[in-house]
Order: sequence, then structure tokens, then C-alpha cells
Amino acid sequence: MTIGLVSDTHGYFDPKLRGALRGAELIVHAGDVGPEAVLDELREIAPVHAVRGNVDSPDSGLPLSLELAPGGAGIRVLHILPAAQSDLQLWAESERAGGAVRKPAERLMHAFDPSPEMVVFGHSHRPCLELLGGILWVNPGSAGRKRFSLPRTCALVEILPQTLQARIVPLEDDSGGLPESLSVDRALRR
Repeated sequence: MTIGLVSDTHGYFDPKLRGALRGAELIVHAGDVGPEAVLDELREIAPVHAVRGNVDSPDSGLPLSLELAPGGAGIRVLHILPAAQSDLQLWAESERAGGAVRKPAERLMHAFDPSPEMVVFGHSHRPCLELLGGILWVNPGSAGRKRFSLPRTCALVEILPQTLQARIVPLEDDSGGLPESLSVDRALRR
């Protein structure tokens, strides 16, 4: 199963999303949607699940978080992580280097108890693919209009019987420095 991940559209539906998300069987929007018209456009590609971001009105009817299980993979979706994305990246780097998981990282992981296989988030506008504590952490980046000097991106996740494969997809030509694709053995979470 292929899932498209989008965040921080801020009311702008980029027509390039149609091609970038082609083949997605489900789309997850990690907040800061903007008007409902953005979700309507995404629904023309595939069914959509979305959460409310900090700029979305409570009147939007969007939940603050979601728990999904497409293809049998446990996924939690929220807009803002309860830790800074930069800290998540440092903790994941330390774990990759063989270091012990730090107490703040343990607190972050316990915020998602029971542990999902993947956490999808947004807010920073910075794409991120990390593995920490056996959980795949994905920020698809911002699919809205260009802000700051950050690349405009979305993400695709392939849910296979034994693996989750995630990759960031650029929405503009100059998107250098994007995170590498990441595969996670689903047996780690079972």
C-alpha cells in the first residue's frame, strides 16, 4: 500500500501534488491545511485523513491527532511533536552511532504508547526522515507556497509485508539536501 504524506499547505494546493502523489491509495495531511478546498483537491487523488494544525480553526472539525492502521501499520498523526524536530534528529543520530537512548527521547517515545510503527508530523516546514526507538518519524515538509529558504516537499510511504519504505518527494527543481529515503523493518515493531 502506498500512502502520500502532506503537511503545511496553508491553503495552497500545488498542482504538482497530483503527479507527486500519483499511485497513493491514501493521503495523510499533518496539519496547517487551510481552507477545506485543499482537502477536496487531495480527495481527487485518494481518500484523505487530516489533523488540525496550529493555524487551522477548531471549527474545521479536524482532530488534533489520529491513529491509523493502513496496511496493518500503526501510524500516529499530529501537527506538532512534543519535542523539537532538531532534538529528534540529534537523538536518532546518537542512537545510530550506538549511543544509549536519552531520557528525553524515551519521554518522546512514551508519548506514543503503545508504540506505533510510524509517527507523521509537520509544523517545522523541514522534511525529516528518522528512525528512533524502532519508530519511523516522518515530516513530509511543506507543500504550501515557498516560505523562508526551505524546500517544498511531500512524502511517500510504501507499506510492505515486512518493511516500511519512506522517501521525501520534491515539489520544486531546487530541493537539494533532502533526507535520504529510509526503510524500516516492520518486524522491529511486532
